[in-house]
Amino acid sequence: MIEWVHANEGLVWALFVISVFTFVVTLLLGPILIVRVPHDYFSHERRHPVVLTRRHPVVRGALLVLRNTLAVILLIGGLAMLVLPGQGLLTIVAALVVADFPGKYRLERWIVSRRSIRNTINWLRRRAGRMPLVIDD
Repeated sequence: MIEWVHANEGLVWALFVISVFTFVVTLLLGPILIVRVPHDYFSHERRHPVVLTRRHPVVRGALLVLRNTLAVILLIGGLAMLVLPGQGLLTIVAALVVADFPGKYRLERWIVSRRSIRNTINWLRRRAGRMPLVIDD
């Protein structure tokens, strides 16, 4: 293992930088984004219309490709960090947040409907003076 690390020192440093960046961004932006989600966002069967859908089709397509490319990079980095030093799970979650794929809203609702996750989210929202999330199961 030590030999592999020495042979791939640049890759290890790149994964380290990605790990630190992802960790810091998650710590800073995570709570802000959680608080900004409308309290009834998950109470609907279908996702709210996204602002992206009102853009020109070429711009919408380019943004979709960029988002999903970033998501794939984060996913690959997160999977690598599961066995290498780094914040693998946080990076994988960041990849899911960035990605745009069919069934994403259903997956988000399922994750947020877990009691421990919902309690943590609502604790953050309470501290920010926001209403708790309403989730219709």
